[in-house]
Amino acid sequence: MYRWIRQQLGFDPPHQSDTRTVYIANKFPQHGHYIPQRFADNRIISSKYTIWNFVPKNLFEQFRRIANFYFLIIFLVQLMIDTPTSPITSGLPLFFVITVTAIKQGYEDWLRHKADNEVNGAPVFVVRSGSLVQTRSKNIRVGDIVRVAKDETFPADLVLLSSDRAEGTCHITTASLDGETNLKTHYAVPETAVSQSVSRLESLQAVVECQQPEADLYRFVGRITVTQHGEEIVRPLGPENLLLRGARLKNTKEIFGVAVYTGMESKMALNYKCKSQKRSAVEKSMNTFLIIYLGILLFEAILSTILKYAWQAEDKWNEPFYNRKTDQERNSSQILKFISDFLAFLVLYNFIIPISLYVTVELQKFLGSFFIGWDLDLYHEESDQKAQVNTSDLNEELGQVEYVFTDKTGTLTENEMQFRECSINGVKYQEINGKLVPEGLTEDTPDGSLPCLSREEELFLKAVSLCHTVQISYDHPDAAADPFSHANGFSAQMEYYASSPDEKALVEATKRMGVTFMGSHGEIMEIKKFGKAEKYKLLHVLEFDANRRRMSVILQTPSGQKVLFTKGAESAILPYTKSGEIDKTRVHVDEFALKGLRTLVVACRHFSADEYRDVDRRLHEARTALQQREERLVEVFNFIERDLELLGATGVEDKLQDKVQETIEALRLAGIKVWVLTGDKHETAVSVSLSCGHFHRTMNILELVQQKSDNECAEQLRRLARRIKEDHVIQHGLVVDGASLSLALREHEKLFMEVCKNCSAVLCCRMAPLQKAKVVRLLKTSPEKPITLAIGDGANDVSMIQEAHVGIGIMGKEGRQAVRNSDYAFARFKFLAKLLLVHGHFYYIRIATLVQYFFYKNVCFITPQFLYQFFCLFSQQTLYDSVYLTLYNICFTSLPILVYSLFEQLVHPHILQSKPALYRDISKNSLLSFKTFLYWTVLGFCHAFVFFFGSYILMGEDTTLMGNGQMFGNWTFGTLVFTVMVITVTLKLALETHFWTWMNHFVTWGSIAFYFIFSLFYGGIIWPFLHTQDMYFVFVQLLSSGSAWFAIIIIIITCLFPDVIKKVFYRHLHPTSTQKSQFIEAYQGIGCVDSMCCFSEGQNACSRLGRLVERLMGRCDPARTPRSWHDSDTFFSNDRSILTLSPMEVSHC
Repeated sequence: MYRWIRQQLGFDPPHQSDTRTVYIANKFPQHGHYIPQRFADNRIISSKYTIWNFVPKNLFEQFRRIANFYFLIIFLVQLMIDTPTSPITSGLPLFFVITVTAIKQGYEDWLRHKADNEVNGAPVFVVRSGSLVQTRSKNIRVGDIVRVAKDETFPADLVLLSSDRAEGTCHITTASLDGETNLKTHYAVPETAVSQSVSRLESLQAVVECQQPEADLYRFVGRITVTQHGEEIVRPLGPENLLLRGARLKNTKEIFGVAVYTGMESKMALNYKCKSQKRSAVEKSMNTFLIIYLGILLFEAILSTILKYAWQAEDKWNEPFYNRKTDQERNSSQILKFISDFLAFLVLYNFIIPISLYVTVELQKFLGSFFIGWDLDLYHEESDQKAQVNTSDLNEELGQVEYVFTDKTGTLTENEMQFRECSINGVKYQEINGKLVPEGLTEDTPDGSLPCLSREEELFLKAVSLCHTVQISYDHPDAAADPFSHANGFSAQMEYYASSPDEKALVEATKRMGVTFMGSHGEIMEIKKFGKAEKYKLLHVLEFDANRRRMSVILQTPSGQKVLFTKGAESAILPYTKSGEIDKTRVHVDEFALKGLRTLVVACRHFSADEYRDVDRRLHEARTALQQREERLVEVFNFIERDLELLGATGVEDKLQDKVQETIEALRLAGIKVWVLTGDKHETAVSVSLSCGHFHRTMNILELVQQKSDNECAEQLRRLARRIKEDHVIQHGLVVDGASLSLALREHEKLFMEVCKNCSAVLCCRMAPLQKAKVVRLLKTSPEKPITLAIGDGANDVSMIQEAHVGIGIMGKEGRQAVRNSDYAFARFKFLAKLLLVHGHFYYIRIATLVQYFFYKNVCFITPQFLYQFFCLFSQQTLYDSVYLTLYNICFTSLPILVYSLFEQLVHPHILQSKPALYRDISKNSLLSFKTFLYWTVLGFCHAFVFFFGSYILMGEDTTLMGNGQMFGNWTFGTLVFTVMVITVTLKLALETHFWTWMNHFVTWGSIAFYFIFSLFYGGIIWPFLHTQDMYFVFVQLLSSGSAWFAIIIIIITCLFPDVIKKVFYRHLHPTSTQKSQFIEAYQGIGCVDSMCCFSEGQNACSRLGRLVERLMGRCDPARTPRSWHDSDTFFSNDRSILTLSPMEVSHC
């Protein structure tokens, strides 16, 4: 028990060594003092709470929020000292906020518990006591032998022991882990592969030694020691031997594996990491405003306390005849009395801090995020994928973006590769009708005759068709057992699957040219050269990695010769070549890149028998090492991949996505700078940048490439800075490569940033994933603190996506890692314009108004309470009834602002898209600037003064407002002020509302009606459960006075009329671009009648109503919609959003 407690506290971690030893089938050694290691069980726990810790843990988390903690303190103060208001006034709103949040979080956690129980209770089969036993997934222990059948998921991280195939291989997909849908082959070691039955597995004597659990999905270092006939055989284990939990078995009947990592120690569970919390600029502004209002609250409380004691300096006010002090009160400490009075005033004025602001903001973000998923313009029909929101906390940040960092491949392009050209032995070739034809010639081979390939051409095609990790899937399940059984008619049944689209395109191209990859069977790879089968033995695979930027295979040819085929980036192959047409190939590679093609260079190396034995020994030693295995493998790979014979190069085209150029242009017009960060070579990246409109043909392109030293880099940066200053007219674009970027960021960060900020477009090529994140961080932390957005589709973009303020994942062909780690995700780059220019614009204006309106209405609420103290000798008498204090923020004024914050549209979405420059109106958090905040605060104070003194002047000294001559009392006065306030703040929001829906009307007028109905019921009935009922018949009496009604109308007009005058004055004399667009919208015919119609059920009815109203108003003419581009531009013509008009084509008008 003591050890368990120490482990929970982190003092005694369960794993002391760097490796773990797993005895297969838990056959521990019988001799010696062996102490079994303690491992985690196989339960997956994604939930946050349990039944026992939910209440304390949730309360602790909620009271970490400053506002909640502040109201808790106020509530406790009300309980401990005699305060003017009931503890219910603070306790009930706090209880409401805490309860709503707890229910939401509890429900979400219950769903997680439900999912966990389903996973943990799934039936599995394990080998125990010589038989196959069914048990639950959570009961699997490290060392258990587990059987998994076809199409089942692996319940733990297993080392593959055997499969139904003789060679011990199996195929899996890891779509749920990294999104890759291609088939991957995993292998068992030969000594265990023969154990295909339960009885043979039971007799297996083997031990697995491997590293302790780590999150990297693609790294596994271990070895297996198999004891056969008293002899120990050691085999290396790597990622190709490990079957990860969550992956699925395919094209294999069944496998047996030993569990090495279970439960929360499996690689899938270790990747359940919480992303760093991103906070929006609006949230930061909100916290600043809260601190300012806290200062106002403390100032009012201190001032009131000082004035109270100044007033009581006179004896007649200190102890009036009607309120004599007791002896205890006379003798009590003055300091304690001062503190007690200060706390009482703090309680009286505490509602200036709006507790319900947090709940309303959370609701607005949560409900508002559904609009993105419902937007049909962000739905991709071909892939049947709609936009998804992974976090709703950053909705408004979409309206503040200043820099967009985008990947190229799969983000700007389709990631659909098509073979276009190749270079073989210094000669350029094109594919014409499935045949390789030298450049400048036409196909002249008669149909039906076999083309004659030269030795170089044949070797090149063989290298391309054998150097890869492509898998083949067959339509018929029985075909999987023997891929060579489809020698005849293979084209109808076989389909290639590859982790890289480049590999798939190249293998398909060689198939069209007559050299067909037929599949792998164990160590045998078969190709067909014009119908003639050739079998190669696969000896070793030298896997691709980002640092080497190449992959290789070592094969034994049919003649018994050992050969290495390698392919990779030209910078990773050409320096290691010693023969072949190196210079010509380099020229051809550059020409391919200028056309925007993706390039790969192919080479080979032939081994003598002695050379191969040396290579084989070195590889075996490196792969069986438990310490520094990666470093030793890199060293061996570099030793092998040298002295290469250059065979040629390939050029593969990756087409641009639809409307990329228009989208980049729209972002540029919106004042957003676009940076392209790519791993491609310089020429390819520049070519694609020009074709997609990122660089203009008239742009002066500056280059910071191939810098070798710090001094050289600094000098080049100074030259570029001078060129930019001397040339004020031309737009500049900057091209930087990864090596030069490293030098620039090391010593000359400030100078580099100065150059970048003066360029309208920046292209970074040859970028490593971490370099992408560094560039984003560099901009993000610059003195201007711009809001950044990163968008990408691959695992190499994850660090960039997580680093940026807003991260967007593209649902492409490079897996789902980018999508899972992003804040928002959709299928095409073109959707980014709609997301920022429309959704971002709407979210920002809505929440900016919501935050400032909340502070305004609370200033209106509490300032009359402060003014009232001047008229009651600072006796802490409350102006409002406790029920009104409690319900003001919860019921009377909460719904109108919530509905406003969900549906408000200052400008129609069509205009926002056609005039991207409108985005500049809301940039740099302009609607939440200190000037705007000050306006709303001063307005609140002014309205509060009018509420209070307007009512005071009306009721004045000895003024009778009742027909029978009776005068109003203090509760009637307070109710009059409260009534005027509720109506005014609601109408003030109505004045701010530009886009009215039936819901706005319902909650605006409904809130006012609810206040009147509630007050009549509350004050018209004697409630038996209330201790006192000061408000009995007060509201009825107030409404029975004609003078009171007159006062209400006059005060409301006095408050709001200057607002109307100011709006009219500013809109006509100093209109913003947005307001000008509103005029255009009003006079030229874009209406928002059916902007809420999204789904097909609602579309027909809504659009019919919309067309009828538009026809009656004579305003249905989309052709008259003002656009900043040409009328022939079809950009965003098919707009079917929840936030835009339903189908309203010209033909309907």
